[in-house]
Amino acid sequence: MSSFNRAKAARIAVTQDFDWASAYEELLPKVYHYFCLRTGDRHEAEDLTAATFERAWRDRERYRKDTGAFTNWLFGIARHVVITHFRQNRQEQAFTQLSMQEFSRPTEEETARLQEFEKLAAMLTSLPEREREIFSLKYGAQFTNRSIAKIVGLTETNVGTILNRLITRLREQLEVENE
Repeated sequence: MSSFNRAKAARIAVTQDFDWASAYEELLPKVYHYFCLRTGDRHEAEDLTAATFERAWRDRERYRKDTGAFTNWLFGIARHVVITHFRQNRQEQAFTQLSMQEFSRPTEEETARLQEFEKLAAMLTSLPEREREIFSLKYGAQFTNRSIAKIVGLTETNVGTILNRLITRLREQLEVENE
């Protein structure tokens, strides 16, 4: 058996021990929310989530437990899926407003929350790509700063600083708009 085939067999053995069903169950909502924040469209988020897990399953032999966390590997795939999606569709990376038709008889609280989301979505469209990515990973996928740092290739301190400045800036903008 060649060294290439031995290495491939070793990778397959490692992935066979991995609990894919549990990983899917745990990470599906995080990946979906990440795509919701990146695209602003629930249907696109569903499609991209499915594409991410399908690609992960197809490339499962490439995942190696000894080189890093499965979550980081999966979100690396998710980042490539969304980049490819935007390139293929030549879409502007913007958030769309949620339609009031998606809610049946919205309460005042739901209407106020929807309006706040629309304001936030409009503000996020003006952010640089790196800040949108970090925001989506933090509040969409609910990653820790350490995990985000590994995914985007920054230091944990840098991620925290970017998020802190970003949240401060967004809060100030919301307060100005609410006056």
